[in-house]
Amino acid sequence: MKAHVYVTLKRTVLDAQGQTVADALRRMEYKNVIDVRQGKYFLLTIEDGIDPEEARVEIERIAREVLTNPVIEEFTFRTEA
Repeated sequence: MKAHVYVTLKRTVLDAQGQTVADALRRMEYKNVIDVRQGKYFLLTIEDGIDPEEARVEIERIAREVLTNPVIEEFTFRTEA
């Protein structure tokens, strides 16, 4: 099983890098981009045969306790077989 974990800054946190990219895109005349948020991506390989609910709980714990700074970041994830 693969777990794709996406970590981004919370909306309430200024994303200077994302803002810089958004400004550059506007200068390059990409008019349809409204906002850019940068983040981190992690690909976790989970042992085969694990119960999907057990895997979900473990992935959430890893993301919350290891991959993110909960003060300024949030995460989402998806799994695939």
